[in-house]
Amino acid sequence: MDLFEKLNVAEGALGKFSHLPKDYFMFPKLEGDIAPRMKFNGKEVLTWSLNNYLGLANHPEVRKADADAAAQWGLAYPMGARMMSGNSVNHIKLEEQLADFIKKESVMLLNYGYQGVVSIIDAIVDRKDVIVYDAESHACIIDGLRLHIGKRFVYPHNNIENLETQLKRAKRITDETGGGILVITEGVFGMSGNQGDLKSIVELKKKYAFRLFVDDAHGFGTLGETGAGAGEAQGVQDEIDLYFSTFAKSMASIGAFVGGDERIITYLRYTMRSQIYAKSLPMPLVVGAMKRLELLRTKPELREQLWTVVNALQSGLKEQGFDIGTTKSCVTPVLFKGGVGEGGNMTVDLRENYNIFCSMVVYPVVPKDIIMLRLIPTAAHTLADVEETIKAFASVKTKLDEGVYKREEIMSITR
Repeated sequence: MDLFEKLNVAEGALGKFSHLPKDYFMFPKLEGDIAPRMKFNGKEVLTWSLNNYLGLANHPEVRKADADAAAQWGLAYPMGARMMSGNSVNHIKLEEQLADFIKKESVMLLNYGYQGVVSIIDAIVDRKDVIVYDAESHACIIDGLRLHIGKRFVYPHNNIENLETQLKRAKRITDETGGGILVITEGVFGMSGNQGDLKSIVELKKKYAFRLFVDDAHGFGTLGETGAGAGEAQGVQDEIDLYFSTFAKSMASIGAFVGGDERIITYLRYTMRSQIYAKSLPMPLVVGAMKRLELLRTKPELREQLWTVVNALQSGLKEQGFDIGTTKSCVTPVLFKGGVGEGGNMTVDLRENYNIFCSMVVYPVVPKDIIMLRLIPTAAHTLADVEETIKAFASVKTKLDEGVYKREEIMSITR
């Protein structure tokens, strides 16, 4: 058999929308300056799909810092991996600033978040160790788990009773192997918006002597008194052994970091394959990240504006009878009963007739009879944007309830 014969592009349930442009649902193109209103499919839309939480993507100070750094350094500097020739004073300076902000002894910069998480897991466990992880963990965590040649146990999302059951299983194994236990969860789960129950998890640490790794991509910059994340918000930052976040959300950039005790971070510097064998973060991204972190620290009004929008959006949706799940973060899922076909029709209607752009989430992320529209509010949005969106959602919900979206003729959209 030719290897490539089995590599057919699977259209799945969205295949019925094949008459639409190929980049309509998957790989859509949003054009124009990064802002609440951008262009899609030839028209201006109000977009709720950008992880630009604090509105820093087009902040004038950020744009100037990025431009100045690119002009001074170019995109090539420094050349090589950090370990060999890709280090700089600014890389070290940014690490020190981040460590101070998240209250950890040491921080290591990572060139990308996804590869970083995969490589962290690979570096710190071996065949004697056991990993216990939340069932709704991000794909980067799952891919890291696949590299682990020892045992791994999963517990249902935020089910602390079951977590303890898995920890008992893990302890029986590590008592025999002499290995250790690593628990992995997230500060904020990116689809549901739930916070990981970090406070309950750390209460089990003394009993089971595990180490805790938290991916806080959506919590960093948005949660906590200073914006240091879900650990700060829940009062357990000190109990997180490895704290990870990316620059791709609140920082509106590229790159990531991991923080913890200095001896552990030093170990990771010498063992993380995704960093040892890859080019270090280019200087403009490092300098730009320092400016973003400065604004995150010194302008709490950005986070306050974000939460003004979040609270207005989430409370407004609930007042109108919408189901937004159990989110405890900025992530705002809106859940409807219906199939993928109905969800596709509703999403197109929102985009084409109400000028609202948001992402549709389908099975297997959600059950087959559920439609999820995922909204990401930002500090750049206004209360007027919120009002317009809730009004549009109310209108399409009426159509959904009346069965309008079961009629495929609504899909007569062409470019």
